[in-house]
Amino acid sequence: MKIVFSTGEVFETENELSVYDAARELGIVSRAHIAAEVDGELVGMTYKLSSDCEVKLLTFDDDGGKHVFRHTASHILAQAVKRLYPQVKLTIGPAIDTGFYYDFDAPSHFSAEDISAIESEMSKIVKENYLIERFTLPRDEAKKLMQERGEDYKLLLIDRIPEGEDISFYRQGEFVDLCAGPHLFSTGAVKAFKLTQCTGAYWEGNSDNKMLCRVYGIAFPAKDQMRDYLAKLEEARKNDHNKLGRELELFTTVDIIGQGLPILLPKGARIVQTLQRWIEDEEQKRGYLLTKTPFMAKRELYKLSGHWDHYLDGMFVLGDPDDYSKDCFALRPMTCPFQYQVFLNRQRSYRDLPMRLGETSTLFRNEDSGEMHGLIRVRQFTISEGHLILRPDQLEDEFRGCLELAKYCLTTVGLYDKCTFRFSQWDPKNREKYIGTEEMWDEAQGAMKKILEDLGVNYFVGVGEAAFYGPKLDIQYKNVFGKEDTLVTIQIDQMLAEQYDMYYIDENGQKVRPYIIHRTSLGCYERTLAYMIEEFGGAFPMWLSPTQVEVIPVGNDFNDYAKEVAEKLSAVGIRVHLDARNEKIGYKVREATMQKIPYMLVVGEREKENGTVSVRTRKGQDEGTKSVGEFISYALEEIASKKIK
Repeated sequence: MKIVFSTGEVFETENELSVYDAARELGIVSRAHIAAEVDGELVGMTYKLSSDCEVKLLTFDDDGGKHVFRHTASHILAQAVKRLYPQVKLTIGPAIDTGFYYDFDAPSHFSAEDISAIESEMSKIVKENYLIERFTLPRDEAKKLMQERGEDYKLLLIDRIPEGEDISFYRQGEFVDLCAGPHLFSTGAVKAFKLTQCTGAYWEGNSDNKMLCRVYGIAFPAKDQMRDYLAKLEEARKNDHNKLGRELELFTTVDIIGQGLPILLPKGARIVQTLQRWIEDEEQKRGYLLTKTPFMAKRELYKLSGHWDHYLDGMFVLGDPDDYSKDCFALRPMTCPFQYQVFLNRQRSYRDLPMRLGETSTLFRNEDSGEMHGLIRVRQFTISEGHLILRPDQLEDEFRGCLELAKYCLTTVGLYDKCTFRFSQWDPKNREKYIGTEEMWDEAQGAMKKILEDLGVNYFVGVGEAAFYGPKLDIQYKNVFGKEDTLVTIQIDQMLAEQYDMYYIDENGQKVRPYIIHRTSLGCYERTLAYMIEEFGGAFPMWLSPTQVEVIPVGNDFNDYAKEVAEKLSAVGIRVHLDARNEKIGYKVREATMQKIPYMLVVGEREKENGTVSVRTRKGQDEGTKSVGEFISYALEEIASKKIK
């Protein structure tokens, strides 16, 4: 067989051998290499090569290397827990973007003392440097092994492994876990780790199931890497929107109202209002028609769209969904079936298309309590939602227009440079999750792939991430802790028009089903606000700042002049606050700076006599003295340009 390495070396042999042995024969392996990709599949260094293949060696700097390293750390955590608390049952322990976790069915949640003891036991396991060995068993023997060990959840997982697939385990010392892998050579490679959090998590994320104990951790090949990471994490905590947004009085949450239902305080509400007005005006310039639709509908509407069958668990239902003798309503989780009624209001011609419908939509989704996080994961949110109803020949141009609008919006609010793109596709192995035929999905995904490649979009593929009615482009963003969520979505839908009997009359007088694009231009306003708080550390661009200018008299004798200045600014639409408190000037300037107000205008005797203001910025810069009119012109230009300074 011929083994071709990504670095260009080629190794030929007649014998089966491991990735490590092949690389060693060529002298291209080092201690830094901890995993590999064989023909694009992530494997461990002990993986056996038995046919022609292409191999890429991975280090911790590679995403695949991090995954294998962190997955091994999760097994070390599980081994330590089983040593200390044998009665605890194992569930799952994956690697994640920020580290790893393992879920345990434990009699009670682990205390701080328990976590400290687990960390100490993990250190022993690392020092003992157990080889990590993979083995497979027939289904009956696999179940017998887990029964003997009392691992009920592993038995459930074995039952879900399709017939014909390997049932694989990994052993390190006395510890054995059902696992697809891959893993490191040995436990001794995990030189630095720390358990960071212990929370509750429902088995399979379903609140009807038992609450488990989830332990999170981080792991690195060297202690200095972990120290650097922890220092960055501490810096991230300072800019966490959940902390900073409350300190700046942008939003709050109240237990008696409920989890995932934040209250936007006046400052936060002003930012969101500014964003909404801007988006609605921008969409109008681009040919969108504004709609306003109800917050709820009868179950029959959602049955037509398929949401009732495919999304019921994520909806808030008003009434008994199984009692058809009475009306049953549900709060809307999305606006599409409502906006379709605008198209269906009368018969449409091909000349009416594309019809671009836009709405500032308040939506409701029954997220699990464990998923709630500040403004990023909520149960009620507002979104810049739109649906484009179009002819097939208009698809590429309209999709391009949606993407250009999203790029413009995200660039303007300062988030685009950190975005990534995911082409979310269906999973043909999970047909129950989707509507439509395989041919329809192939056509929709083929069209979308061509569009993305024509537009030069650099994307990664997410199999199983599509909506139940069509593929989508998700524009992704990470918060300060590295957790990724979707900001903007653009979906191609060739299926729901059939559900609602939507058609237009073409140039030959024939009825034709339209295509639909579901899209957002800025996405969820609450989530966007959260990311902007973190991106700017609360120091918003002037056009978005809830207070744009603070007028500060140096003493009570100048309050009247300060009031005149404030009124002139307010008259031209500048959001201004007058601080006329009987406090020292340094204290008032410091407070305005802490509130991240872009400009402070200090006025005293000289300014009053000359009709001027002394201009300071929140960065501590003294911009000198300007006439009131000069400053107004300067400020209005900055606001209109939407500059990020």
